[in-house]
Amino acid sequence: MDPDTFRGDVGVEGPDVYWRRRVSVLTGALVVVAVVAWACTSASGGLGSGSPARPAVAGSKDPGSGVSAAAVPSPSSTPTSTATAKAVSSARPPVVLTPSPVPSRTRRPGDPCQKPDLVLSLRGESEVYSGKGTPRFLLTVVNIGRLDCTVDVGPRAVEVRITSGSDRVWSTADCVSGDGSDMRRLRRGVPHVRMVDWDRHRSAPDCRSARPKAHDGTYVATARLESLKSSKVIFHLR
Repeated sequence: MDPDTFRGDVGVEGPDVYWRRRVSVLTGALVVVAVVAWACTSASGGLGSGSPARPAVAGSKDPGSGVSAAAVPSPSSTPTSTATAKAVSSARPPVVLTPSPVPSRTRRPGDPCQKPDLVLSLRGESEVYSGKGTPRFLLTVVNIGRLDCTVDVGPRAVEVRITSGSDRVWSTADCVSGDGSDMRRLRRGVPHVRMVDWDRHRSAPDCRSARPKAHDGTYVATARLESLKSSKVIFHLR
């Protein structure tokens, strides 16, 4: 710039007027620059990564990816959820159907006796039999149930057996003539009584003809009716 010109301007308008004009021009230029910078910053901020994303609407497509939101599988249809549901179902205990109990038939008088309704007992006439004395026993079967009942008290069904240690000596079931049955209707509390005699000779289930005489000694007599068993009767032969 020409120094004369600067001096001329100052000389005509004065130094104060000159600097005011210069400051106004600089301030206007700064304002223009600030406005342009603000506009650029606003435009770039709308496209930045910090802007919130719009929620996807079901059935709509994402403009950036071109994938429909409805095509994304829901969490409930994942394989993990299906496996979990199957595991829970298999962990449940199976339902067990219990059959209803079959009502028992009402017992009537004259029906077969039941084991809890019977008492079997055997008593000896003596403890010692000397010489030709024949051992004799009193056999009783008593019905203690509420109703009359029927039971076989024949020699095959109600057996009196004599033993000596492990030796089977004699039995009423050996060599029985006929079918050996004797069906009786027992009233409550009324015992059936039978006398059983032993001839002091041995017997066997095969009914062999030779029946040797039993030796002197100690013997045990017991009565049996199926699973019922009387108390032991101990006696001696002399």
